Amino acid sequence: MASRVLLSGVLALAAPAASVDFARQVEPIFRARCQVCHGPEVQQNGLRLDRRADALRGGYSGPVIVPGASAESKLIRLVSGADPKLIMPPVGPRLAAAEVAALRAWIDQGAVWPESGEAAEVRPKLSRHWSFQPVVRREPPAVRLKARVRNPIDAFVLARLEKEAIDPSPEADRITLFRRLSLDLVGLPPARAEMAEFLADTRPDAYERAVDRLLASPHYGEKWARHWLDLARYADSDGYESDLPRPHAWRYRQWVIEALNRDLPFDQFTIEQLAGDLLPNAAIEQKVAAGFHRNTLTNREGGVDTEQFRVEQVIDRTNTLGTVWLGLSVNCTQCHDHKYDPITQKEYYQLYAFFNTMQESDLDAPLPGEMGPYLAARPSWETRRRALLEEYRMAELQKEWEENLRYTAANPGQSAAWDRAWKFLGNGLSGFQGMILLEEALRTAKQREQLTDYLIQRFNEGFGKERAAAAKIDELRKKLKEVDATRPVVSQAQSVAEFGEPRRTRLLVRGDFRNPGMEVTPAVPAVLDALPKEPKPSRLTLARWVVDRNNPLTARVTVNRMWQELFGRGLVRTSEDFGAQGERPSHPELLDWLASEFMDRGWSMKQMHRLIVTSATYRQASRVRPELESRDPDNILIARQARLRLPAELVRDSALYAAGLLNTAIGGRSIRPPLPKGVAELGYAGGIRWEETKGPERYRRGLYIHFQRTVPYPALMNFDTPDAFLSCSRRQRTNTPLQALNLLNEPMFFEAAQGLALRVLKEAPAGFASRLGYAWELCVARRPEPREVGRMAALFEKQVDILRGEAKEAAALFPHPVDGVEPVEAAAWAAAARVLLNLDEFLHRE
Repeated sequence: MASRVLLSGVLALAAPAASVDFARQVEPIFRARCQVCHGPEVQQNGLRLDRRADALRGGYSGPVIVPGASAESKLIRLVSGADPKLIMPPVGPRLAAAEVAALRAWIDQGAVWPESGEAAEVRPKLSRHWSFQPVVRREPPAVRLKARVRNPIDAFVLARLEKEAIDPSPEADRITLFRRLSLDLVGLPPARAEMAEFLADTRPDAYERAVDRLLASPHYGEKWARHWLDLARYADSDGYESDLPRPHAWRYRQWVIEALNRDLPFDQFTIEQLAGDLLPNAAIEQKVAAGFHRNTLTNREGGVDTEQFRVEQVIDRTNTLGTVWLGLSVNCTQCHDHKYDPITQKEYYQLYAFFNTMQESDLDAPLPGEMGPYLAARPSWETRRRALLEEYRMAELQKEWEENLRYTAANPGQSAAWDRAWKFLGNGLSGFQGMILLEEALRTAKQREQLTDYLIQRFNEGFGKERAAAAKIDELRKKLKEVDATRPVVSQAQSVAEFGEPRRTRLLVRGDFRNPGMEVTPAVPAVLDALPKEPKPSRLTLARWVVDRNNPLTARVTVNRMWQELFGRGLVRTSEDFGAQGERPSHPELLDWLASEFMDRGWSMKQMHRLIVTSATYRQASRVRPELESRDPDNILIARQARLRLPAELVRDSALYAAGLLNTAIGGRSIRPPLPKGVAELGYAGGIRWEETKGPERYRRGLYIHFQRTVPYPALMNFDTPDAFLSCSRRQRTNTPLQALNLLNEPMFFEAAQGLALRVLKEAPAGFASRLGYAWELCVARRPEPREVGRMAALFEKQVDILRGEAKEAAALFPHPVDGVEPVEAAAWAAAARVLLNLDEFLHRE
């Protein structure tokens, strides 16, 4: 960009002031050699040499041009190499001595601009890259195997296969199909009764009926919420060193589950998360949805620079928008123009400006049934609280406290104590500095309560110990604690709100928050469809633009991720990057057809999932075919289904489900199942408190496990759960020895093996074959083959022989007495159950 500015300024305007020879000789030089120049101040600091005032004003390190004095002009220092650290152009051939001399001569002659001369600002050329082109709906192609076409998806896939002279795979058997459907749509293995019902249904549309039942299941929202929470970088703690817990984070997760279950259209799903707080007459649930932005990391260390980490959060929110909805690596433009995609650094900070006006806010977000008891108990509590605050004259003290803080914010460095109090206010709690700066009349009742509570607890910061003693704050704290024991509570949520006075947004030179450059206003990259024309575009404007039909990216990116979850690989493999460094789509016409269909169907996610899973392409068998191993080893042509290892949460859920231990309650707070010894101590200063959940709650789905960013739950991380530091578009799938050890020895999996054995002994008919068949159905939804029965029988007999002389070991292996079953036999069944829960087939979706 610097080169373009020099080109428009020095060449277009300087040339008339010098000579024709200058224009003829210098213009080709700049065009050829300055295209890669990225001078440190020129674009970032808003400098334009095509405007005389800007050039004479200069950058942050001095004037770029001093008419009549080339020796004092930074332009000459840059192109002559006087400073070896700042040479222009930075790569490629440098300007020759004669070329530098021509510039010197022009400056020394006075560097005269025509008074009316203003070269047009150079805009980046629109890209021809496929993902920036409008979505074009193409008709499904004609194919030879018409009988294999169940819906248009199949026509697009078959056309490519026929072009490559490859036959599709046959349809999978019904047991495999139903297990696949159940795992893909609700994230749980099918129950025996469900499988029996499906196999007994001989109607032509039995498969479609099964799909509809699963889509209507409340577990659908749980399964698909997990993928969205990966994108949202959801966690139950702040991150960084102290990594404090977020007790209300779950309320956003609850919203996601419920929104997916009711099939909230994806455009509205998007708008409410990006700008739910800005919707006219926004409902509580829409403000809860805006808690999407609160999933950023938060540094609450006492010594941090509050502004630095606020900027880090805004950067994260900008980058997350790029990954989740645009499928672009906009993060590459934080410090400079994108090297591959047509996005400039200025455009990055124009996107950043949409999020730079937010402040964090917490709100009451009651669940059904909570408001009645809350409203009944609140008047009594308010009366007692108000009396205490009046007795200790807290209103006067709070007024003085707020005045001191506001003064300190405007005049830092005058009082160390109040400087520290202001800083702690920003580091300690979300949005509290913004509350102080907000007029009292504009604060909510909750905000007023929060500020008063904060003052009482942190009174010494600013006022000091002597003032606290004089005001009898310790005495007030004790009394208030007794009153607050009866304080009515409802569920709360993390959300955001607009800052009182909008911040001015400046481009950060080289991404450094300490080095602000030119001021920018909210806008979107020029290569994409323009924003609607509004006097003051807001986050709501941005959210609506994101899901506008003319935006070429959002629908493509979203349907590609749907495909990725159902086939193991997106039509664009790099689902996080649709830019020049990403992969091209394997089936571009199909991708555009799906994107168009998604929008035409009212952005219904359930309808798109139904469309995909009812296709013949989805129903294919997953068995690897020898003839494809060399021609299409990665299954890019989709001549078969993919065989996928279950995600981390489903590995755990499937084991508990087979054991009859899984608690299938939906929604609610996070749980803390048993944690291996020593893991909690890995947190900073051993400060992670892991209060183990007791009773049936500990067996809830993996989706609800408390995710501590610095000490994540090991059983999930071993199976490639993302770390929640950044938005994750596609999980890795690794195979490590630690996974096998986890499945064999981790206490939860061992407990699941015991539960499976107990279930088999109590529910199945007596006899080894009957019990083994029952266990096999519970684990992989089918009966064992004869060779499998033989191998398991040999294992079982061997275990019985070993345990006959080891009564203590047998009791430890299975401590639950079962009427009519010898302890040694029961223990042998527990050993057999461990094998079944480690079967490759159990851990994979065929």
